[in-house]
Amino acid sequence: MWTSDRMSNAKNWLGLGVSLYFWGLMDLTTLALSGSARPLTKSQEDNLSDKLLLHQRMKRSWVWNQFFVLEEYTGTDPLYVGKLHSDMDRGDGSIKYILSGEGAGIVFTIDDTTGDIHAIQRLDREERSQYTLRAQALDRRTGRPMEPESEFIIKIQDINDNEPKFLDGPYVASVPEMSPVGTSVIQVTATDADDPTYGNSARVVYSILQGQPYFSVDSRTGLIRTALMNMDREAKDYYEVIIQAKDMGGQLGGLAGTTTVNITLADVNDNPPRFPQKHYQMSVLESAPVSSTVGRVVAKDLDEGINAEMKYSFVDGDGLDVFDINTDPNYQVGIITVRKPLSFESKKSYTLKVEGTNPHLEMRFLNLGPFRDTTTVHISVEDVDEPPVFEPTFYFVEVPEDVEIGTTIQIISAGDPDVTNNSIRYSIDRSSDPGRFFYVDIATGALMTARPLDREDLSWHNITVLAVELNNPSQVGSVSVTVKVLDVNDNAPQFSRFYEAFVCENAKAGQLIQTVSAVDQDDPQEGQHFYYSLAPEATNNPNFTLRDNQDNTAWILTRRSGFRQHEQNTFYLPILIVDNGRPMLSSTGTLTVHVCSCDDDGVVMSCNAEAYILPVSLSRGALIAILACIFVLLVLVLLILSMRRHRKQPYIIDEEENIHENIVRYDDEGGGEEDTEAFDIAAMWNPREAQVVVKSRQDMLPEIESLSRYVPQTCITDNNVHNYVLAKLYEADMDLWAPPFDSLQTYMFEGNGSVAESLSSLQSVTTDSDQSYDYLTDWGPRFRKLAEMYGVTEGNGALW
Repeated sequence: MWTSDRMSNAKNWLGLGVSLYFWGLMDLTTLALSGSARPLTKSQEDNLSDKLLLHQRMKRSWVWNQFFVLEEYTGTDPLYVGKLHSDMDRGDGSIKYILSGEGAGIVFTIDDTTGDIHAIQRLDREERSQYTLRAQALDRRTGRPMEPESEFIIKIQDINDNEPKFLDGPYVASVPEMSPVGTSVIQVTATDADDPTYGNSARVVYSILQGQPYFSVDSRTGLIRTALMNMDREAKDYYEVIIQAKDMGGQLGGLAGTTTVNITLADVNDNPPRFPQKHYQMSVLESAPVSSTVGRVVAKDLDEGINAEMKYSFVDGDGLDVFDINTDPNYQVGIITVRKPLSFESKKSYTLKVEGTNPHLEMRFLNLGPFRDTTTVHISVEDVDEPPVFEPTFYFVEVPEDVEIGTTIQIISAGDPDVTNNSIRYSIDRSSDPGRFFYVDIATGALMTARPLDREDLSWHNITVLAVELNNPSQVGSVSVTVKVLDVNDNAPQFSRFYEAFVCENAKAGQLIQTVSAVDQDDPQEGQHFYYSLAPEATNNPNFTLRDNQDNTAWILTRRSGFRQHEQNTFYLPILIVDNGRPMLSSTGTLTVHVCSCDDDGVVMSCNAEAYILPVSLSRGALIAILACIFVLLVLVLLILSMRRHRKQPYIIDEEENIHENIVRYDDEGGGEEDTEAFDIAAMWNPREAQVVVKSRQDMLPEIESLSRYVPQTCITDNNVHNYVLAKLYEADMDLWAPPFDSLQTYMFEGNGSVAESLSSLQSVTTDSDQSYDYLTDWGPRFRKLAEMYGVTEGNGALW
C-alpha cells in the first residue's frame, strides 16, 4: 500500500506553522489505495484505536496522491515536498523508489531509499500551477516492482507576488465640455496574475491619484466619471489622470500598479461669434473686374470645427446689388467681391451691413446669447483713367455693294467716361481691314467707304474701330463693327457650264437635243429666276428652237429633220439669258451642236465629216503634194528672214543711242495760255472720268500720311471735296507706279489750317531776291529737301 508523509504535505499546503505534534499523529495513519490495501494486523488496529481515543479525533478522508508546495521558495536548501512510502518497505533499504513524469529529475528529485521528494528549482505558479508525476517501488536486488506504478500531482500554492497591471494603458479618452457631473468618460481594467480563487491576492481596488477634483473613478469597476460641472474647453482642454489598482482588496501590504488616462474635452457650440471690429473701411478701383476681391471680414468664434463654422451675408446697405460676400470654408472669413462693374463717376462710395452667423446650433446653449453678430463696411470707389467707351458696344451696318467711295455708312461714337472728358481720336485696326475698304474720320468717327465693295467677292466685313484719348494715347477703347454688303444686281446670268449637243442626221422635228441651265452670282431676296430665248440674230433659226421651262432650265429642240454632215456638221446657236433683277441683266451663251451619224436607235456612231468635205475630183495624193509645196515655201521664207537678221551692224555708233538717261525734247516753244490745252484738266476734278490703271507692284506699297491730326476740330471740309479726295486716294492706292513710291501726301487741309500754311505762290513777291526760304528749315523733315535746295547761308551763300 502507498502512503504519504501527511505532516510535511499538510505543512506546505496550509503554510500556517501548525504544531508538529498534532500533525505527527498523522504520520502513523496510513490510507489504503483502492484495490491495493492489505488488512491491518491486530496490534496495528489496537495502536490506532488508542491514539484516536487519546486525541478524540474524527477520521479524515485524506488523499495521499496530492502534494502542495509554496511558490517562490528562496532558501538555499532543496524544498521538501513530501514523502512516499510503501507497506512493503521494512526500513532495511531493500526498496528502491523511482520518480518519473513532468519535471522528474529536473524540478523534483526523490530519495530512492526514504521516498522523500524535494524541489530543486524555484517554482512559479504563474508559469505552471501543477505537475503530474509517477512513483514506483522496486526490489533493490532484483529490480522487480514491489508496488504497481501510481500517479500523483504536485500543486504549486499561490502567494501574492504579482502586482495589478493595466494591459491597455495608457488610455486616451474624450468627453464633451460642459458635461454634467457623473458623465461616463472611460473604463480602465487591471489584471493580476495571482490566483483569484485563493485569498485576496488577485482582488483589485481602483483609486485616483491625479485628476481630482475634475474626475472620479469607481473603486470596484474602474469606470472614470466627471466630478466637476461646467468644465470649459476654452479655459482648459486637456487633463492627465493617474489611476491606481491595488490588490489584497486595497489592504496594507498589497501590491499596486498605475496607468495614465489622457482626457480631452470635446468642443460644443457654447460661444457665439463676435466681430472684433464694428466698422471696416475698404477701397476698390473702379476698373476692378467682376468677381475681384474687395476685402475680408472675420467674426471670431472661440469654438472649433463645425461649431466654429460661419456664414456671412449682407443684411442692409446701398450696395446689395453691386457687391457679393462669400465664406471661405478654410479660414471662416467673409470675402467681399465685385458683382457689377463700378463707376467712380456714378457712385463714389457704398455702405454695407454684414452679418456673421453660426449655422450649427445647440438648443441647450441658446441661453448664452444670440449666435450672430453684425458689422458695418464702408467701401470707397477710387477713380482711374479709363479708356474711351463706345455707345453702343456693337455696330451692325448694312451697305449696298454699289455704294460710292467716300459715302458715310455709320457714325461711330465714343466718349471718355472720366470726369476730365478728354478728346477722342478714331482709327481703324488695320489687321481687321487688310483690304483697306473703309476709312474713319479721325475727329468725327464717321465710317466711310474707301474702296468699291463687291458682295460676290466679300459679303461680310468685321472691322475694329479704335478710340484713343488725345491726352493719353495709352488709353485705347475698341468696338466691333460688322458690315453686311447687300446684293445689287450687277452680274449677268451665264451658262452653268459649257454646253455641247449632238443631233443625229435622222433626227426628227421637235426632238429634244439638250437641256440648259444658268447660274448668277447675285442673290436676290425673291430668289433666282431666269428667262431663256434665242438671241435676236437667231430668232428665225430654221434648224433649232428653244422652249423656256419656267424652272430656270430650257430645252433645245430641232425645228426640222434631214440634217447632213456633208452639208454642215456644226451649228452655233446663241441663247439669250435674262435674270429677274432690277435692273434686269442679260448675257448670251452659245450652244455648239454637232451633226452625227446614228443608228436606228439614235446611238451616235460617228461625227467626223472628212469623207464629205473632200472634192470629188481631187485625189488624196494630189492633196498631199499641195501641202508639201506649201511647207517648202514656208521654209524658204524663214531662211531669208534669218539671213537678214544676221547682217553686220555698222561700227560707228550714233551718239544719241549711247544716252542712258531719259531726255525729253521739246521741239516747240511754249504757247502761253494755250499750253493748258495740252491735257484735259477736267479729268482731275471728276474721278469717274479718269481710267484707273492698276499695275501690280509687289516690291513696295505707298504709305498714306495725313496732316489732319494737326488740324483743329472746327475745320470741317465740304462733302464734295471730301469725296473727291477719297477718290484720288483710291486712285493713288491702285496706281503703284506713280512716283513717289515711298510716300504720298494728301493735301486735304492745305491753307491756313495746315502747319505749312498756304503753299500757293499767288501772294509771293515778284523777284527771287526778295524771297527768303529760311523758314523751310522749321517745317520739319518733310521739307528738308526744299530747304537744302533754296536755303542759303548768310556767310558765303553756299547751298545747304
